[in-house]
Amino acid sequence: MTMPDLEHALDALAGRVASLREARAAYPSDLAPTLDAALAELDTATELLAEAREELRKAPRRPGGKKDGGQRELKLLRQVFRSFPVPVIVLDGGGVVRRINPETSRMLGSPDGYLVGRSFPLLVDVSRRAAFRSHLTAVLQTGQPSAFETRLAHQGRTHTVQLALTRLTMPGEPQQMVAAVALPTEVQLPEPGARRPEQADGALLLAAAKRQDLLSRMARLLLEEDALMRPGALQRATRLLAAEWADWVIADLLRDGLPHRAAVMAPKNHPLGDLVRQVESADPAGSSIVMQVLDHRTGVVREMVDHETLLGFCAEGPLLTAMGAGSLLSVPIGHGDGVLTLVRAHDRPPFGLADLGVMQEVGLQLGLALRAQVSFQSRSRAADALSASVAPRNLPDVPGYEAAAVYNPGSSVGAEFYDVFPVAGGGWGFALGGAAGKGEEAASVSAMVRGGLRVLSVWESDPEPVMRKVNEALVAQGTGMFVMAVAGFVKGRRIRLSSAGHHPAAILQPDGAVRFAAGGGVPLGISAEAETEVQTLTVAAGETLVLYSEGLVSSRNERGEPYGEERLADVLGRCAGQAPSAVVKTVEDDRHAFSGGQVWDEIVVFALRGV
Repeated sequence: MTMPDLEHALDALAGRVASLREARAAYPSDLAPTLDAALAELDTATELLAEAREELRKAPRRPGGKKDGGQRELKLLRQVFRSFPVPVIVLDGGGVVRRINPETSRMLGSPDGYLVGRSFPLLVDVSRRAAFRSHLTAVLQTGQPSAFETRLAHQGRTHTVQLALTRLTMPGEPQQMVAAVALPTEVQLPEPGARRPEQADGALLLAAAKRQDLLSRMARLLLEEDALMRPGALQRATRLLAAEWADWVIADLLRDGLPHRAAVMAPKNHPLGDLVRQVESADPAGSSIVMQVLDHRTGVVREMVDHETLLGFCAEGPLLTAMGAGSLLSVPIGHGDGVLTLVRAHDRPPFGLADLGVMQEVGLQLGLALRAQVSFQSRSRAADALSASVAPRNLPDVPGYEAAAVYNPGSSVGAEFYDVFPVAGGGWGFALGGAAGKGEEAASVSAMVRGGLRVLSVWESDPEPVMRKVNEALVAQGTGMFVMAVAGFVKGRRIRLSSAGHHPAAILQPDGAVRFAAGGGVPLGISAEAETEVQTLTVAAGETLVLYSEGLVSSRNERGEPYGEERLADVLGRCAGQAPSAVVKTVEDDRHAFSGGQVWDEIVVFALRGV
């Protein structure tokens, strides 16, 4: 066949292929005749390629014109390759794409500059890659053409094609090549020059809106108090990403300098089976892409998975192969705290640079949230420990009395305390007070005073020397804080009180009358010489002694009015004859209603009723 004959045959083939496309569009319900004809045309295309190769090989080698003649023939062959009306891919012996024609770019939706140099088997459906490699090896070894049906997946599109492989010997190439001619049998190719659907302005805006929505939802999820208080931020974040952004989501966190698998989210319809467990148990240190992100602290996107071993191995081979991965994205978590990896299957649109940008922001947010979670939980544990050090979990039984208390730590770590403890001689004592201030330092000072009162009372039978010694210790510590406190030692029906700048105790009588003790004195920690107010009270059966914190009487309503001791007396008057537990709850409920539920300072109410 001469070159003019070859050009004429190519034009005729292009016309017949165009007619087949029209027939397929016009008669979509009757595809069998069109498919048979298409397969025949594929055989014709393969024969034409072989004849073109032979014509080039037989080109005359004229002395002095060898170079010019060869260049003309090579130019003609390139023109034939570019104008071929079906997709043609030239592969080397390892299956790497060396050339593609415009029809291949149109079918797969990617330019030749993107596909050339990449492994063609990665475009083949995972279940058929082994078969493709076998066909490729056979064609290279025997020189016999091979044709078979397979599926190609790229850019979120899946194409079922009839693929014909033919061995080529290319001028100037040291190794043999293979020409792969692909005729789609199930998808209609877009018209030449048509704009890709995903590039439409509306689609771009929608994709950008989805990315912004993801960032907003992720921020809300990570900033919720529940996410900070409990170690579930990582699981919730990966679950959100797996729901709509990827098929597989994997989080690896650094621990003792090494990455450890912390979370794996599989596709929603994927059973919790061996593959999920294998991904969970795989060592992330064996993943080249995880280690690359950790080393360089920058994200990586693979629009097409070109190395199936990037994520390491499992019992079935490369993890990415077992997952059916089509594209991959890995970003740092925080500032080198770990790696977040997302995997999409072949039948989904691949990750792009825009996805990389939004996921890097997600990784940064996640890292900040995890650090905040650790700090928050550490502070929460410290606050719980401090709260436990200023308030007993349970009140002991005081012979001849019923006791009850309520404690509300307010909006910060509590600085108020109360306690009931044994004293010298087999009696019982109680104390209530608080450091002037807020936060951990104030709470630690209150805890020190509470502990001092409890310990010293083992050797003292009177609260006055106990308060004096605690004052000396507080001044010696040099904390700069002072503490308002009251301590009482119970001896039968008599209670001896020692007040250091504290509010006066209230006594509720059986008839509803309320009277107040003296209170007063100088707070602990102000002067080396303690100046407390000492008073002995008698609490008869049916009477209730009530002690309360500064936070109670200083609570304010919406008009700025303080709760005060007069309102407290009115409320206590309505509690005549009630148990201490009912008294403290009534006071707490009344204060809550008065201040509209707002609590700024700690609130303590302690009641001791004679029985």
